Amino acid sequence: MPLFMQAEEILAKLVAFDTTSWNSNRACAEWIHDYLKGFGVESEIVLDESGEKACLWATVGQAGKPGVMLAGHTDVVPVEGQKWASDPFALNKREGKLYGRGAVDMKGFIACALAFVPEFLEAKTGGCFHLAFTCDEETSMVGAQRLASALKAKGVKPEWIWLGEPTGFRIIDEHKGCAAFVTELTGVSAHSSLPDKGLNAIEMMAEFIEIITKVQARRKQEAFSPSKFDVPYTTINPAIIKGGTAENIIAEKCELLWQVRVYPNESAEDVRAEVEALAAQRFAQRFTAFAPKAKMATSKTFDIPPFQGRDGNRGTEALRKVVKDVRVVAAGFATEAGFFQEMGTDVVVFGPGFIDQAHQPDEFIDKKQLSSCVDLLRQVLLSSSARDGAG
Repeated sequence: MPLFMQAEEILAKLVAFDTTSWNSNRACAEWIHDYLKGFGVESEIVLDESGEKACLWATVGQAGKPGVMLAGHTDVVPVEGQKWASDPFALNKREGKLYGRGAVDMKGFIACALAFVPEFLEAKTGGCFHLAFTCDEETSMVGAQRLASALKAKGVKPEWIWLGEPTGFRIIDEHKGCAAFVTELTGVSAHSSLPDKGLNAIEMMAEFIEIITKVQARRKQEAFSPSKFDVPYTTINPAIIKGGTAENIIAEKCELLWQVRVYPNESAEDVRAEVEALAAQRFAQRFTAFAPKAKMATSKTFDIPPFQGRDGNRGTEALRKVVKDVRVVAAGFATEAGFFQEMGTDVVVFGPGFIDQAHQPDEFIDKKQLSSCVDLLRQVLLSSSARDGAG
């Protein structure tokens, strides 16, 4: 059976696991573990504190070699509220396309990697490649953070890391980081007819948003040039605001969820510190006048590090030898690449399918993309493993 057809069968198995991020993905990880064991490949399942979320790590071939690491996430986004033409958790084939939740983001790449295992072992190159499959990518990316830290502690340092997100086989070597913060402003409640007796938290939050707007405007004016990014500066988005209890009560509390997409050479924490410092200065007199009740507090919900481009990226060089489109681009979306980059090796984001299909109803991957992915894995991994084996 051709490898792309094996990949299709494996993809059907993977899609059948409802690994929506709020669910456990452990059954999916255990299926992969058993699949690999069937070829004599041992794997390690790394669980979170709950024991319900799993990452998987394996070496295919001769251990002790650097090898290329193939990385991907097994969790998927929800289907609730979406209209699907077929069961999202049963792979459906229509007109050369494979439909199912996770088909493109990103169980398709994982299926190709798993389908390639027996051929690689039969080749007996003397080299190896690694598999690193994570959980919670669609939420906090804590799975990649946990797995990368564990591998780094073991001294694992792959030759380079191939993160198979759907890029339409375009090479991506950097993207912005993404962090989210929640700021709560506490004022003093009073009857709306007595404004001087209270401190309106909603009014202060309006000023806080004004500060955010000015901080971003300055970064836009200082945009990086030249830049591979469509938006060549750090952006800040006030996303969700909550506050107040009734129209005749001065609001005591107001909360804002805001997001920072930080340019690779900047820090989301630095942006947070700048915003908070300006806000503290703005509100200082009011906080003093209404102490100790009036205050401001900010907490971080997640912080995905930027993926920083590097000259001489070994993964980029390897892929450029086997693809038609050799351009290297930056992505507007965030991935696990920043966490894996902390292992001290080169990372490339490159995979089958297109990102505009991800998270959509009737998500699909074209069969031709699976076939091309298997061919690329063969060309890259057999050549790099032959080189490892010769050493």
